[in-house]
Amino acid sequence: MKELVDQLKRNRTLSPEELRLLLTDASPEEREYLHRAAREVARVHFGNGVFVRGLIEISNYCRNDCRYCGIRRSNRLAERYRLTPETVLACCEEGYRLGFRTFVLQSGEDPALNDELLTGLIREMRRRWPDCAITLSLGERTEASYRALFEAGANRYLLRHETITPDHYRWLHPVRMSLDHRIECLHTLKKIGYQTGTGIMVGSPGQTVDDLVRDLLFIREFEPQMIGIGPFIPHRDT
Repeated sequence: MKELVDQLKRNRTLSPEELRLLLTDASPEEREYLHRAAREVARVHFGNGVFVRGLIEISNYCRNDCRYCGIRRSNRLAERYRLTPETVLACCEEGYRLGFRTFVLQSGEDPALNDELLTGLIREMRRRWPDCAITLSLGERTEASYRALFEAGANRYLLRHETITPDHYRWLHPVRMSLDHRIECLHTLKKIGYQTGTGIMVGSPGQTVDDLVRDLLFIREFEPQMIGIGPFIPHRDT
């Protein structure tokens, strides 16, 4: 198993069977060896600094009905809100004073967040804080919209694919959503010039080890500049 870890560290990938072995059969000692190797690689690239981001949830309205999500459209119990541009700028003002140099605008796929509103907000953020990174996590949009937001001054975009297994994707998402379209959006973001992020939920309903292996291989192939990986946390209204 330690030889597989060394191979992964050296080549940055393994076969599906080898990845499955690491995820399922490693002993506590071998897992610690894997974690130590991962820390060594991370330190080479990032040092031992901690990078703090200012996450601003600008809206929890969403047109989608993803089964795992607390702000899905059909959840009538969610208390909905939208932040005004003035409130977002006030958050940035306070965040900048506290030392934040990356602002993340995140929301559900809210139709009210049109290009006119967002480009105006992003331009003002870029004007006031030119030394800050502006990251967006606003879901699936058209290529024209992605390009307008980029030209306004946004430079990073996080769009987690959640799962690369088609059947699993269909199980978690409404019929109107498509894994193919999700992946197309990711490639569009890269083409435009965004620092592009993707990622997964771990432990989502129906997920298997083989699904996780496919996700790891997809991430390796796509080579995103950001990777968001987080646990599935169940909610009573999903």
